[in-house]
Amino acid sequence: MTRPNILFIMADDHAAKSISCYGGGLNHTPNLDRIANRGMRFDHCYVTNSICTPSRATILTGTHNHTNSVHTLDSKINKLLPNVAKQLRSHGEYQTAMIGKWHLGEGKAHEPTGFDYWEVIPGQGRYFDPEFINPDGLHVERGYATDIITDKTIDFISRRDKEKPFFVMCHHKAPHRSWECHPKHRHLYQDDVKVPDTYTDDYKNRAKAAAAAKMRVEMDITYNDLGLAQPEGGAEEVGNLMFEGSWSFNERKIPMPEDVSKMRLIDRQTGEVFTFKTREELSHFKYQRYMKRYLRTIQSIDDNVGRLLDYLEKEGLAENTLVMYTSDQGFFLGEHGWFDKRFIYEESFQMPFLVSGPGVKPGSVCSDIVSNVDFAPTWLDFAGVRIPSYMQGESFLSSLSGTARQSADAVAYHRYWMHAEKIHNAYAHYGIRDKQYKLIFWYNEGLGLPGASDGGEEQEWELFDCHKDPMELFNLWSDEGYAAERERMVRLLEDKMADIGDEPAHPVGLKAERLREMYLPGAGIAAKAQQHNM
Repeated sequence: MTRPNILFIMADDHAAKSISCYGGGLNHTPNLDRIANRGMRFDHCYVTNSICTPSRATILTGTHNHTNSVHTLDSKINKLLPNVAKQLRSHGEYQTAMIGKWHLGEGKAHEPTGFDYWEVIPGQGRYFDPEFINPDGLHVERGYATDIITDKTIDFISRRDKEKPFFVMCHHKAPHRSWECHPKHRHLYQDDVKVPDTYTDDYKNRAKAAAAAKMRVEMDITYNDLGLAQPEGGAEEVGNLMFEGSWSFNERKIPMPEDVSKMRLIDRQTGEVFTFKTREELSHFKYQRYMKRYLRTIQSIDDNVGRLLDYLEKEGLAENTLVMYTSDQGFFLGEHGWFDKRFIYEESFQMPFLVSGPGVKPGSVCSDIVSNVDFAPTWLDFAGVRIPSYMQGESFLSSLSGTARQSADAVAYHRYWMHAEKIHNAYAHYGIRDKQYKLIFWYNEGLGLPGASDGGEEQEWELFDCHKDPMELFNLWSDEGYAAERERMVRLLEDKMADIGDEPAHPVGLKAERLREMYLPGAGIAAKAQQHNM
């Protein structure tokens, strides 16, 4: 029997709401919808760490970040680690390729391994005329990154040994910040995008981490993000530096002054000048400019997914190829006033996930909880290759066939380690989500990890009822009406951490009511530690 092929397509920072089959109403993505129409849409796929580098390490290895040691954006993968490509190549005779965004470190110690062919962009890469690295070194390719990455993917498949199956990881740069679209899409999305209901969130009734984050469209987006000419001058004239920890980094945030009447923002491409009478006008301009640039950048992703699907059909490969489309995490599209990711809050935590191929029922929707740590074991299971014992994820092949029946205790686990890094100031936390509830512990410590701040901010818990409060506006941790759910979720969290071998930062084994008393606002870390040691 011929083993099936696997084509894994991953975007960067692609929110599920900006794929039309998810019903967000923001844009039209007919080619991504083709995957869903021919196969399955997952509504509960989650990331283990909502940031690029750790997510990619988890997908490649099938392990959590405390195991693969890729905790933060400043971490690099050890190329000697086992990974899914090595397993497929060694034990399944697959031809393997890694093409596009790698973001797991450059240099011999961190380069892709387990791949017959690899060609990757360094770091975040460029949208136009990007650099690529392969075993022969660094070179520049002329054109637009999304098109080039697709060209290279098709070229590898066309040159393959047709006697063997293939496993290809096609990783796009888009739609990562600074959202630079293909020139042919600059005319799209002229009408205003609907502003999210939570855009003006005041962050009440939540942990302090929400208000502390520097990810607000109003205050933290830069001239470069919005394709605007950055004026010369200092903070008092043109805005604060995005990152003050580097002498060579001079990108500035667009200010939000009380008096906006003197502001003149200039389109870098056309020279159009924008002026404002009120702060509300400026805020609206920033949001619309952000969203339209973001959605236009996605359009090339959709175009090129269509090219890949057309190629598979033309070559007679579609029937025996598992096609998966996802993003390395979710993304905030103005919800809670934010752009970016990092948090376990739903818009950042949920990954879009579409799958078609042999045995997948067309037009189906799956509500099973799956995670990116489960991708690697699922590929191996699908290919009929042994799943090695080191992998911490679980195969969801039965979900793809429509036969899965998950336990009520099934949860997705998330841990963000890069505490209060200098640009976004997102606090370190971990937590779980089941079908209805989400539990979060903000432990707020850097643990000496690269790129993380020391920490020491007050630790807090959050509990959300995702059915009654899908926008996650009301923390129920101290609500006595949810005492039973609080206790159950704490036990599930501790069980999950024990299962995967992650070390908790909260005292384990205490009743949730005792934890609630210990972590009342203002109790202080020292007091909590003393209580724990009594």
